[in-house]
Amino acid sequence: MRSKTLKITCLLIGLSSYVNAQKAWGLQDCIDYALMNNIQIQKNKISEEKGNVSLWKNKGELFPSLSFSTNQNVGYRPFTQVMSVVQGDQVTNTSTNVTYQGSYGLNASVTLWNGGINYKNIKEQEIQNEITKLQTEQSELSIQEQIAQLYVQIMYTKEALKVNEQLLKTAQSQYDRGVELQKQEQMAKADVIQLEAQLSSAKYDIVNSQAQLENYKRQLKSVLELDINNDFDIKGDIPSDEKVLSIIPSKQEAYSQALANRPEIKSAELGIESAKMKLDIAKRAHYPTLRASASLGSNHSSGSSNKWGTQMKSNMSMGAGVTLSVPIFDNRQIASNIRNAKLQELDSQLDLQDKKTMLSNTIEQYWINANNNQQSYLAAKARVKSQEASYELLNEQFLNGLKNTVDVLQGRDNVINAEQSMLQSKYTTLLNIQLLKFYTGEKIDL
Repeated sequence: MRSKTLKITCLLIGLSSYVNAQKAWGLQDCIDYALMNNIQIQKNKISEEKGNVSLWKNKGELFPSLSFSTNQNVGYRPFTQVMSVVQGDQVTNTSTNVTYQGSYGLNASVTLWNGGINYKNIKEQEIQNEITKLQTEQSELSIQEQIAQLYVQIMYTKEALKVNEQLLKTAQSQYDRGVELQKQEQMAKADVIQLEAQLSSAKYDIVNSQAQLENYKRQLKSVLELDINNDFDIKGDIPSDEKVLSIIPSKQEAYSQALANRPEIKSAELGIESAKMKLDIAKRAHYPTLRASASLGSNHSSGSSNKWGTQMKSNMSMGAGVTLSVPIFDNRQIASNIRNAKLQELDSQLDLQDKKTMLSNTIEQYWINANNNQQSYLAAKARVKSQEASYELLNEQFLNGLKNTVDVLQGRDNVINAEQSMLQSKYTTLLNIQLLKFYTGEKIDL
């Protein structure tokens, strides 16, 4: 037994060490972890459980209620010689100054008819429970979308950092060459200062990119509910042109599929159904209510010469009856509830229309971004190739003393702008294509 426990302990320690050592997260790793640990999702699931409890409670309203009650009293009359004790329908004379009385009752009641409100409450709660589940699903989809956006930002910043590091190497070699030429009195001090400024700018670009990278990681860690003690990094290949230049779904088709599948639309539609149910319930408050009740009771007193059992048997009483309640005037309570229910139904209809409009705008924006940036990426690729070739030539000529610093600095700026434009277009295209497919029901695949 001890050997088995030791093996399990070692296994857990090894697994813990592996998890702590594993710092690189894939996109699916992030999504799976967030769906299990995100606080908002956990709160939504608690709301689901609360809804199930409310449904269980509403179903309990259909059953009879049963209660037991007892009353125990002690009386003391120090100056009374003969006292009459009234217990139920009996009168007992006693000369005892201290008397003890007890009564016991068992009561049951059940609603026979209240306009069907109890059954409607059950159906309305079932709708609310379905809405709560859809809200949980919507939170899960929203978090996946947020993770994808941050993940792409990290991937983009990482690649931009590599570009800046390469440019730093070039700026360093240019500065070193400039210092050498200055020593040989082949370059003015002002030009060397410009090269030094270029080197400082390249270093700043790296520091700035690293800061952005850490900030995006921090945001993603926040979504994953990871604290400051967790080292975090992502893994992922540089997206291929095949993904970036893949066919973009039709916006009309994407919107049509989203209307059929997105939880926010289903939730809004159920909201209208729930409002109609509440209006029906409010109207049914005009109906009469019929309740049945039954009781069983007995009592005893110390003033009687009979024993406790004899008294309980002889004093036992039973009763049953029905109560009919008809609302006539209730200070406008029912009428107010009906008017509010009608307004809630109208508000639910507007909410559905608003969500459809928002969904349409979101999908159309993703589609526009995907198309525009896909075309921009193709143009940027050609521009980068041209600017890199031009910059290589400028750098070679500069190192040979054939070009001045102004030409080199301008060439470097052109390369940076072209590289950044290409990276921005590439990752923006990738993100928007994937989110567009995500809204049609597909998984995000970066």
